[in-house]
Amino acid sequence: MKRLLTRAAVALTLLASTLLGAAPASAVIVIVDPPPAGEMSIELVAMAGSGCAPGTADVAISPDNSAFTAIYSAYLAQAGPNIAVTENRKNCQLNVLVHAPAGFTFAIAKVDYRGYGYLQRGAVAQQRANYYFQGMTAGSYANHAIAAPLDDNWIATDSVPIASQVFRPCGEQRNLNINTELRVTKGTSTDVSYLTMDSTDGSIETIYHFTWMRCTAKK
Repeated sequence: MKRLLTRAAVALTLLASTLLGAAPASAVIVIVDPPPAGEMSIELVAMAGSGCAPGTADVAISPDNSAFTAIYSAYLAQAGPNIAVTENRKNCQLNVLVHAPAGFTFAIAKVDYRGYGYLQRGAVAQQRANYYFQGMTAGSYANHAIAAPLDDNWIATDSVPIASQVFRPCGEQRNLNINTELRVTKGTSTDVSYLTMDSTDGSIETIYHFTWMRCTAKK
């Protein structure tokens, strides 16, 4: 499935991993603040996983080019009596292509996750994710334990210092791979527990915040 969403098509409402590495050596990288005003879009090239069946995930860019949002509508892991173990772990891999304004590159600076959890005392739950550009080394997973008992919203945030951010190489259109995961095990609990990335309208919005850089050729 391919879908193209322009930056004018989204209004962010609600809503996560560490990228390690250095800026590319092929160009001089200069931080840009505020974000570039040029036209930008994001294309969802492919998605796969038990947490994002076809038609249940999409991506969109924020109006000010500072972030993009991955939106899910059926991402839930659960555990307990009469629930198959295959339901304990749900995952999603998105492959997205960011069409950035000419002369600019970007890195993921911060990711915000939000969801809902109904966890019995003794249950064990976690959210984890990693991100990397096509052809580059995959970063390690960032893990967030979700404490039980819980019958409420949960939120997790990952922030990456500029010195540790991985920028897409200047002048190259490399796809960004986004891998996320929810896990729930019953542990010592005796009833059903579940974890979802969810908002009041039944969708999950995970916001990936950009750091923008201007590419200039080395002299």
